[in-house]
Amino acid sequence: MDADCTRKWINIACRFIGYAANFNSRSEDLGGFREVLAAGCFSEALTTSDVRALFNHNPDLILGRNNAGTLRLFEDGHGLKFEIDPPDTTYANDLKVSMNRGDITQCSFGFNVAEGGDVWRKEPDGTWLRTITKVDRLYDVSPVTYPAYPTTSCAVRSMLQKQSELEASNASAGADPDIYRRRLELDMI
Repeated sequence: MDADCTRKWINIACRFIGYAANFNSRSEDLGGFREVLAAGCFSEALTTSDVRALFNHNPDLILGRNNAGTLRLFEDGHGLKFEIDPPDTTYANDLKVSMNRGDITQCSFGFNVAEGGDVWRKEPDGTWLRTITKVDRLYDVSPVTYPAYPTTSCAVRSMLQKQSELEASNASAGADPDIYRRRLELDMI
């Protein structure tokens, strides 16, 4: 393995993964109203926004950035999914410990709603519900202590966990060890 591959291997020894937002799930009370995110509301913003991964929305605690390739964002049928290759910093390592312990398990996101990108309606109980149909700009995704959307999630996925998954699938298929090693190297890049 050359030095460049070795560096990539070390840098991705763990990833933070999860959902910063879930579609069709109500937020907590946001001060007299609740929000719901419509499926697809992030699609345009993901193509135009320079998004950071932060801890607790704090710009001093940057974990990754999509333009740097250390943050990857995907919109699927469930919501806004992310993968972060965290830096080898004290705060990122501390966050990893807190996530592994189960102290930090949820996420949030910072955004602007597009002009005309929301619909308001009064619920039968008198509360207001805001449905966001289009996000104009996505600023950040953040593992957080107190999320606005309680169904969000985040976790640490280690290289060893991925290796175990691949070993199990290759053992059941009787795969060649060299092919297994190459799959592991490619999957972790």
